[in-house]
Amino acid sequence: MRLSTRFNPVGGIQDFWSEFTRPNPYRWPILAVSLLCTFSLLFWITKERVIGPPVRPEVTFISTFAEGRTDEEIVASNLANQQLQDRIREEQAVREEEVREMYRTLGRASGLDVDAMEAEIAADRARQEARRKRLLEAAGLPAGTAPEAETDPETAAE
Repeated sequence: MRLSTRFNPVGGIQDFWSEFTRPNPYRWPILAVSLLCTFSLLFWITKERVIGPPVRPEVTFISTFAEGRTDEEIVASNLANQQLQDRIREEQAVREEEVREMYRTLGRASGLDVDAMEAEIAADRARQEARRKRLLEAAGLPAGTAPEAETDPETAAE
């Protein structure tokens, strides 16, 4: 038996036409619902959604410095900025010392031996500094090349 005779659609089409042409009051609504389901499914399947790469942002560089500054102007602005930073650091050190003095007063009022605690903190800082210098020497670096290590004993990681 040949494959083309097994799957011949002519018989199916004739059977459909004979059923479709018979008088049936639901013929047109059934056909409409069938076509609606078919085309809805095809529309849903064939919708193409393409998500492309995002648009590259347009970067605008903002500079507060005038273009074409001379080296002298750059050096002068750097020196002025450094003086400002030094003044800010000095003010911060004064504020930190005031806070430390408040804590010392609170500690003395609480009955703590503040002087012994400060001596212990100073000893811890000296040990950390010695350890940092040993590590730098072991690495073959001079002591001044590495950035300052965190010397607060409460936050420093041994």
